[in-house]
Amino acid sequence: MKFKKLLFTSIFALLFSAPAFPQTIKVAAAANLQSVIKALQSDFKLRTGIVIEPIVGSSGKLVAQIINGAPYDVFMSADVEYPLQLSHEGLTEYPPVVYALGSLIVCTVHEDLMLGNWKKIIEKNKFDKIAIANASIAPYGRAAEQVLKKLNLLDKAKPDLVYGESISQVNTYITTGVVTFGFTAQAMVLDPANPAKMAWRLVDPKLYDPIQQGMVLLKRSENKEAAKKFYTYITTGPAKKILKQYGYIVH
Repeated sequence: MKFKKLLFTSIFALLFSAPAFPQTIKVAAAANLQSVIKALQSDFKLRTGIVIEPIVGSSGKLVAQIINGAPYDVFMSADVEYPLQLSHEGLTEYPPVVYALGSLIVCTVHEDLMLGNWKKIIEKNKFDKIAIANASIAPYGRAAEQVLKKLNLLDKAKPDLVYGESISQVNTYITTGVVTFGFTAQAMVLDPANPAKMAWRLVDPKLYDPIQQGMVLLKRSENKEAAKKFYTYITTGPAKKILKQYGYIVH
């Protein structure tokens, strides 16, 4: 009898003294967030103990994955239209919120390039290749095309444009120097972990539609309580401070 009591007590103690596994949520994040999501991930874990598993890709591709059943908890897009699409299809808990506005830059690793004259460089055809993201699935690519169209430079540049499937692929083209320069998100050059020496210029935001970065909490989430904490955190002061450090405009 004493043995049974001891065995039961031991099993009970083993079950309830085992270390709790940290909660993990999957955040589908637009490629322009590749660097800032790491900073948000660390700060959020410090505050809540919840682990973020980021899945980074172009906004268009992530939407397709979500529609096809990908088990993500939160979606952070580079364009509010994508979360809106998911909301219209009944896949989100709430309508989307705009958590930040993105900033477009031109950027190069070629130190001898007078990037302040990037418009004249295109006009005079003094470049080999220019990188932009695929405008059909990447909002920063769409913004870059709008800029070139408004400046009547798209036809001039088009034969030598190199398209990336996402802004992170564009960043690779820029940082490896295979293109003369590229259009990308300001977050890339403000990432403290980026060792590449780069010259860059902000593109006049009047030349493109605001890059409204939207976010939704997905109905399919299996860890909704933790996911909702992250969804709420992104609109709080600490998260906004981090987003600002990476060049995003927040209100």
